[in-house]
Amino acid sequence: MGKIEAILFDLDGTLWDSADGVLKTWNMVIEKHPECKRGQLTQEELGSYFGLPMKEIAARMFTVCTADEQQQLMEECCELENNYLSEHGGILFPKLEETLAELKKDYKLFVVSNCQSGYIEAFIKAHKLEAYFDDTQCWGDNMVPKGENNKFIMERNKIQNAVYVGDTAGDEESARVAGIPFVFAAYGFGEAVEPDYRIDAFEELAILMKNISVL
Repeated sequence: MGKIEAILFDLDGTLWDSADGVLKTWNMVIEKHPECKRGQLTQEELGSYFGLPMKEIAARMFTVCTADEQQQLMEECCELENNYLSEHGGILFPKLEETLAELKKDYKLFVVSNCQSGYIEAFIKAHKLEAYFDDTQCWGDNMVPKGENNKFIMERNKIQNAVYVGDTAGDEESARVAGIPFVFAAYGFGEAVEPDYRIDAFEELAILMKNISVL
């Protein structure tokens, strides 16, 4: 029991849409490696990968390659992607910065994602959002699933009560693992099973949090 102290955010489909930049850079890598025997990545295929751990994405993308080759190709994709996005950014969801500024008055804000190392930093750098986030954690830093990373970042920052905001069933499951309520970002890329709360636009979160400030 107690006041909610923090909001943990998913990144893709919750805070931004980076699909154009990711598609462009990953296809550049695919073109360089005809030995991987696959065609150009489509937006539809890429969309099916968002939210998955990078190792699983690599296995699905490069089916004819060995596990080591998959990892090497994925690392090349991610390095080029991070460099591109840190400079060019992505598409922020409407009123994102204004809403983060409002939320920051009452809550600590964190990003927990299944992405590679450097990806969250690229998002923050490109859009100059350093002032809003207290800490971040991703799969690429420790190869740990999102649910465990939710618990990890709460322990590291001495947070007792938080909510997780995300747009997929995997995000919902990660909230359950951490024992915290799940806010479904219905405007994002995925679906949820039985979310505790729902928002249809990012700006709605500031209003919702006033109604769920006590567990």
